[in-house]
Amino acid sequence: MRLRHKPWAEEFIAAHPEIVIANPEEHKGKWHEVFGNDHPLHIEVGTGKGQFVTGMALANPDINYIGIELYDSVIVCAVETILEAGEIPNLRLLKVNGSDLHKFFQKNDVKQVYLNFSDPWPKTRHAKRRLTHEEFLKLYESILVDFGEIHFKTDNRGLFEFSLLSMSSYGMLLKDVSLDLHANPPEGNVMTEYEEKFSAKGQPIYRLESQFVKKESL
Repeated sequence: MRLRHKPWAEEFIAAHPEIVIANPEEHKGKWHEVFGNDHPLHIEVGTGKGQFVTGMALANPDINYIGIELYDSVIVCAVETILEAGEIPNLRLLKVNGSDLHKFFQKNDVKQVYLNFSDPWPKTRHAKRRLTHEEFLKLYESILVDFGEIHFKTDNRGLFEFSLLSMSSYGMLLKDVSLDLHANPPEGNVMTEYEEKFSAKGQPIYRLESQFVKKESL
């Protein structure tokens, strides 16, 4: 993603604390207090302009959602997307690095993780930066409930194949694998910005659902 500097971004983000949570580490283990309910929490790591997480929150009012995005110039677009959609009480954003999730969430805080069109980091020496690498899987497992799930979409065949192998080697259960999502899209599929762009060009969208399995049960 090419980032265009927006000098006003920091001030804009600060003006919307009801959407972008400041000091998220203070809410670790207590996210139900932020949302004012005990609904399950789903997070999207790399939320981009926010189309997916906003659509999911609107479609599922009994689930709480948090979009994770690091860059000011991107997260402001997500804030604007949310503002245009109106008040969404079950949606928040965090401007943090996805590799630091353990600082903001603890075991059992999160029920499901979404990874959508993550950077494929195609060079072998950069494999550890891929969000489906074993080290990231350990991170997700440390904040998810038992048998928590990852839902993953990408247009990159190489990253998809890497992810299948990584999750399988980790001992995860692959529940649903699609090599062409839009040939038979699941009910309620919410598209991301990239998904709309690539599918309109006829490019296949790869998708999988995987579930962590308690190690002692293997």
